[in-house]
Amino acid sequence: MGANRDLPTKVCAVCGREFSWRKKWEKVWDEVKYCSDRCRKTRQTVNDSGNVKS
Repeated sequence: MGANRDLPTKVCAVCGREFSWRKKWEKVWDEVKYCSDRCRKTRQTVNDSGNVKS
């Protein structure tokens, strides 16, 4: 069960949480920027400085 510690990790561009590699991201890991669909959808309302757009 301790295999998760060996997986690569990234930090989510929206929420800043660390997330681990997943099998479904195997071929696109270099392109993955968000930890979840929620963060991926939220990216459109957050600008580069981290402030929410009006």
